[in-house]
Amino acid sequence: MLMPSQGVRILVATKPVDFRKGHDGLAALVQSTLAEDPFTGTVFVFRSKRADRLKILFWDGSGLVMAYKRLEESTFTWPAVRDGAMTLHRAQFEALFAGLDWRRVRSLEVRRPAVAE
Repeated sequence: MLMPSQGVRILVATKPVDFRKGHDGLAALVQSTLAEDPFTGTVFVFRSKRADRLKILFWDGSGLVMAYKRLEESTFTWPAVRDGAMTLHRAQFEALFAGLDWRRVRSLEVRRPAVAE
């Protein structure tokens, strides 16, 4: 699986989308519905109406990449359905992608190390 690298922005479209859409259709949704640029490297995550499928769209510098995942025996835990998108950090995205409850994942607070004298 292509996991986003640390520091990459990850946006989840909270409303279900038509899963017949491909690269171009999802890129158009990013522009029209989310008011975002699909060609920035941001990872966009889309959900199906049944909540058991997701699609990921991102620009890798040379083309649009789309990934699709279907859970066989359960559904993904999704944010509440509303207009727009919400941001996830990488650990939350990895939990969502694995079919786990991403709401239970918290970022560690990392402090800069002190300079030794």
